[in-house]
Amino acid sequence: MRSPIPSPPVPPTQYGEGGLQAPTRHSVDWKNPQFYDEPALLQELERVFELCHGCRRCVSLCAAFPTLFDLVDASTTLEVDGVDKQDYGKVVEQCYLCDLCYQTKCPYIPPHEWNIDFPHLMLRAKAVQFRKGGASVGEKIMSSTDAVGKLAAIPIVVNAVNAANRAKPWRKLLERAVGVHPQADLPRYHRDTLRRRWANRLPAHAEPTEPKPAESTKPTQPAPTFHSPAPEDGKAAIFATCFGNYNEPDLGEDLIKVLAHNRIQVRLVAQERCCGMPKLELGDLPAVEKAKQANIPALAELVKQGWAIIAPVPSCVLMLRQELPLLFSHDEAVQQVAKAVFDPFEYLMRRHRAGLLNTAFKKSLGKVAYHVACHQRVQKIGLQTKHCLQLAPNTEVVAIERCSGHNGTYGIKSKFYEKARKIARPVVHKVKQANADHYGSDCPMAGRFIEHGMADDSKTEHPISLLRIAYGI
Repeated sequence: MRSPIPSPPVPPTQYGEGGLQAPTRHSVDWKNPQFYDEPALLQELERVFELCHGCRRCVSLCAAFPTLFDLVDASTTLEVDGVDKQDYGKVVEQCYLCDLCYQTKCPYIPPHEWNIDFPHLMLRAKAVQFRKGGASVGEKIMSSTDAVGKLAAIPIVVNAVNAANRAKPWRKLLERAVGVHPQADLPRYHRDTLRRRWANRLPAHAEPTEPKPAESTKPTQPAPTFHSPAPEDGKAAIFATCFGNYNEPDLGEDLIKVLAHNRIQVRLVAQERCCGMPKLELGDLPAVEKAKQANIPALAELVKQGWAIIAPVPSCVLMLRQELPLLFSHDEAVQQVAKAVFDPFEYLMRRHRAGLLNTAFKKSLGKVAYHVACHQRVQKIGLQTKHCLQLAPNTEVVAIERCSGHNGTYGIKSKFYEKARKIARPVVHKVKQANADHYGSDCPMAGRFIEHGMADDSKTEHPISLLRIAYGI
């Protein structure tokens, strides 16, 4: 379904391939009843699949496109009209909404007259399926990262959960009950979560390491009604994320200390829920709205107070500053928050360009094999992580711009695990080929999946943790 929001009138000849119009993105009209009209959805799927079949430029990105093309090639007509519409779901389930086809490959995105937005078409198909009751109990549990994290991090429970997740009998049971592959590497849970660390001791370590300049005695001018916080302002609120709070609290602690070392005022967002990305990937848009209603008011208030928002997981950054604004295009608070959300290295490098980054690095990192996360690439912020790490003396960073294969819960599900490992092999090969001193990814889950593929007792290290090492703090 094309967006009901009209685009500015442009002569049709300017919509064609090779046109010079800037790409645009339509909002997702998911509350329109027509969004869930299954015959209309199937018609749009057939239209887009036919165009994708004629192009095949995206075949190397993920399993969705090879699945589609294999269905076409095995049909009696060798065209999309020969594919059983019941098989369209086989394509949809392979899409994990990485957005790379839209952002880096497809020449037919709006304002092209063909108006292809493959990821959001897949989102629509997932939403229709979810409304029909198409999500399994296991998928619903795996996407409930808040609830699982809260339960698993209970002091009495956490050790049992971590031990069970590595016990073969339990893993076989888990596969039957939830659909998690018995060989998939599951994240550990921590009793000492990032929020508990913040409550108990981290604020004392988050004070700027140098005194702030004296405040001006000039009379203050009336503040504008809204000023979008910027990295130059030096105030950052950390959106911990489910993974950063329950599974990787060391990452959040490293981020806090790196920011403080750069004389940035730091705090945690006082209250948060999951950003909604796992539910988005499932097509559970009402749950995404509930997460938005829980998070946005608190974040919007921080933004009004001049705090920029930083999240250590690229998927959460993407959710807050791209997906929510497209899902809730008329919510002014969502739009304001989106303008104030930053990737950690995007934030730090913007301060560097303003002459505000502490570049007194004490240690070399040697050679770093750095995986660029897909959900970071689609935000079009460039290789900020690479440029920042290379500020450390005698440091070389080799960037690897390919999918890690993990992709949310895709890489741990039994029905996708082998495909995910296949997607990951080129990345693992490049890491081994680099023979680096360190390797890691901006996405901690991708880093763990690469480590799982290395199978050599080496350990992934997040770039923020590497930056802390370079600072010697």
